[in-house]
Amino acid sequence: MNGSDRLGGCHCGAIRFSVIFPKGLTGSRCNCSICSMKGYVALYTPVASLQIVQGEDDLAMYSFHSGVARHYFCQNCGIHCFHQARSDPDLYGVNAACLDDVSPFDFTEIPVADGKNHPRDNDGKRRLAGWLRFTAEAD
Repeated sequence: MNGSDRLGGCHCGAIRFSVIFPKGLTGSRCNCSICSMKGYVALYTPVASLQIVQGEDDLAMYSFHSGVARHYFCQNCGIHCFHQARSDPDLYGVNAACLDDVSPFDFTEIPVADGKNHPRDNDGKRRLAGWLRFTAEAD
């Protein structure tokens, strides 16, 4: 596997997936109601680039509001694995913490999209709410 081909899964191991990130690993966050509560770093990739290799029957989906976004999680351990984006339903936002050998703390600076003022509710205007930064403590 090259640097953008990854394996991942949920906490209990019931769900496993493979994913290709054509543009590499670029993280982002969102301040909408569900993303704020999940608090995860999303890595976006085309829907066709993610394949469930184990546990498809253990995968549950949650949708709300417009019903466009679909949030997939393990019905056993509850970990959110990925979601289909409302702003672009052809993309999955993959939870960086669910990827093998990737940590959300690998990203020192992450843009936060203004999902509270979503482009589909705001004349198509995309806004940045701010930046999330992580600085590791010196040893």
